[in-house]
Amino acid sequence: MKSFGTYISKHLASFAAFLLILVLINVILFGATFYHTVSEDYGEASPRAMLEMASTAATTEGLTDDAVQKLRQYNIWAMYLTPSGECFWTLDVPEEVPQNYNVQDVALFSKGYLEDYPVFVWNTDEGLLILGYPKDSYMKITSNYYSIEAIQKIPFYVMGMLGMDALCLFLAYYFSKRRIIQNTEPIVEAIETLANGKPASLHIDGELSEIAGSVNKASQIISRQNEARANWISGVSHDIRTPLSMIMGYAGRIAANEATTDKVREQAEIVRKQSVKIKELVQDLNLVSQLEYEMQPLHKEQIRLSKLIRSYVAELLNSGISDAYTIEIDIAPEAENAMLECDARLISRAINNLVQNSIKHNPQGCKILLSLKYTEETLTLTVADNGVGLTPEKLQELAEKPHYMESTDERLDLRHGLGLLLVRQIVEAHDGSMKIDSVPMQGYKVTLSFSTLLKRGKNNVSFHSK
Repeated sequence: MKSFGTYISKHLASFAAFLLILVLINVILFGATFYHTVSEDYGEASPRAMLEMASTAATTEGLTDDAVQKLRQYNIWAMYLTPSGECFWTLDVPEEVPQNYNVQDVALFSKGYLEDYPVFVWNTDEGLLILGYPKDSYMKITSNYYSIEAIQKIPFYVMGMLGMDALCLFLAYYFSKRRIIQNTEPIVEAIETLANGKPASLHIDGELSEIAGSVNKASQIISRQNEARANWISGVSHDIRTPLSMIMGYAGRIAANEATTDKVREQAEIVRKQSVKIKELVQDLNLVSQLEYEMQPLHKEQIRLSKLIRSYVAELLNSGISDAYTIEIDIAPEAENAMLECDARLISRAINNLVQNSIKHNPQGCKILLSLKYTEETLTLTVADNGVGLTPEKLQELAEKPHYMESTDERLDLRHGLGLLLVRQIVEAHDGSMKIDSVPMQGYKVTLSFSTLLKRGKNNVSFHSK
């Protein structure tokens, strides 16, 4: 996209300009660091300049006063040797420095040091002029010389410049990354929202405004599709309700009519039960779609979850549940009076779906336990049974195919999928999390966790098989 390319090009150009500025700063700092040393090494106080000045002012009798004053200004000592190695004169020569030399001695010190003093020589018609500098002032190499001060500064300069360059590059990277993230993070979040099938809205100016416009356009399309899908499901649910009620009514009357044969009554009862399953399926599907597309209004209020659980179990037992099923409640003392802001109708629906899963998948009977705990501002509701449980393959299928709208299996009695999907949607609508554990032939357990602080966070649904 053109705007995104312009945005990237602008940042690359800014980074290139920053590198040029950094190079210029390096050059300026190099000059500032070594200017004084270089000016001394190659200026009027340099060995060559001093040799030229002293050779002009030197005679066999000594130096001029100006020359003496200038040498002493820079702590330079001097001596003038005859061709035979004897001294014409000396100036401030240290005591440890000899004053008589042979040709071999001259050859040795003329290229380096004399008693650790860096010395520089100048050949004249009368003899050899020698200038000695303070110890540790110059490092001499054959045919050249270097200031000790300059040599000592180089490591500190290199380390300092590398540190400064690294810091500048890091700061440039940090602030550039921060700026890019600030500009693109809303776009990334909006795209993730669109990927989840939810609408998103962006308001961005500048180079990325075109991308924001495209995201908003895609969001509007998805929003219209979601609304159309939810309305279609709702319409189908409404259209099915009337004929389904008639089928259930007639089937119920036939099953209750003692004048009909037992076989007909049995078949009518099968029709009635399957019609109930279809009705429940349509209701679940309608509610799932409304929750998924955020078209189901939540009527939240502060309730005692312990009271809601007891009310549900009492209603379930009064409905005539088979004696093959045992329903138990375990509410921790600290959870007895814990309050949760929620839609009581939806939470009851979630509990019922979990209990009905246990009943429908354990026709031989099982024990169902509803427990409630309260720790660290979190209410934990667990629905567990000791029935057949789920195989690892089935658990994986639930994780990959959340409901049988996405499955090729057409059996209506496989209610784990849509029932658990509806539970998950209800839990997510209340900013909670759901965890499923199962051991084959040892039952399965679903744990719902709700924060009583009502903090929004990322919801998780996890599946565990042992």
